[in-house]
Amino acid sequence: MANAWTVDEQQFMQRALDVAERGRGKVSPNPLVGCVLVKDGVIIAEGWHDHLGGLHAEQMAIHDAESNGHSPNGSVAYVTLEPCNHFGRTPPCTEALMWAGVKEVIVAHYDPNPTVRGKGIQVLQDAGIEVRQGLLESEASIQMSPFLHWCEHRRPQVTVKLAVDANGSVDDRHLEAQRFTSETCLDRVHMLRNECDAVLVGAETVIRDDPLLTVRRVPCERQPLRVVLDPNNRTPPSAKLFADGLETLHMKGDFTSLSALLNLLGDREIQRLMVEGGPKTISSFLDQGLVDEFYFIQSPVVHTEPVASGIDAKRLTAAGLALISTEEWGDEVLHLWSRLNTSTKSNRS
Repeated sequence: MANAWTVDEQQFMQRALDVAERGRGKVSPNPLVGCVLVKDGVIIAEGWHDHLGGLHAEQMAIHDAESNGHSPNGSVAYVTLEPCNHFGRTPPCTEALMWAGVKEVIVAHYDPNPTVRGKGIQVLQDAGIEVRQGLLESEASIQMSPFLHWCEHRRPQVTVKLAVDANGSVDDRHLEAQRFTSETCLDRVHMLRNECDAVLVGAETVIRDDPLLTVRRVPCERQPLRVVLDPNNRTPPSAKLFADGLETLHMKGDFTSLSALLNLLGDREIQRLMVEGGPKTISSFLDQGLVDEFYFIQSPVVHTEPVASGIDAKRLTAAGLALISTEEWGDEVLHLWSRLNTSTKSNRS
């Protein structure tokens, strides 16, 4: 029988989801996780996974409670992901919760990682701690979608970004290579890039734009892996991305397939790949049904000598994507498309 969640319980878990966001762009390949401790109907502590090797959300919340003179003993922990029960970069969160005397744990999403998969919940229950699961599970699955996708498929979630002019052109051959979107839009793109583990382009983009493909306009904990698809060995050795000392995966010559590439990246724990290439590269991912979400950015600019993208709503729909939101990004309009089954659902009740 499904749990009947109270309004207060939903608000407490929503707060846990909110604080989890503070780790965005800093914890991959670990997921975003938040935790709040509640006692007598009041939040006494909050915690989130802030950086690799740092305290997990539950551990931070317990530390927060004690630092502020609150005893976690007898509290209820609201956690967005099932607590771990194994030693990794930190000790098990289950041990921390038991040591703290938490009386109940409410979990948003079951952890599909093979090292957990229900073991955390079972250990807590065996210790006499009540555990309920599934509160705001859909919201948690969206927040952690790259991690959940990687756990299920062992390959990264593919995010495409494409900017076009008012008529669907990606470039103006009348001009030297240059950006045609606003500063605000560029900030948002760098925020998105910061949330990804790798950025991919084709050789044509490197030849035309000579990009750095780094995160520069927002605070950044680590730079994404750069990937260049170059089947005909056309990328010039003098390209900027080969000269800055950061890692670039240069796929020269014939590579087996995009699917094989995604498997290779998955083996490196790349959980979210941002494809920023031109129409040819993007079309290859669309044609093979490998795109999970598509950031389609439309500018009011009109190119004099346009280069048609060949990508429109009909093409994205045919690739299994659906338009889920539209918003302004500076002078541009973002149309966000997503695969309907991108979010991984728990297979436990």
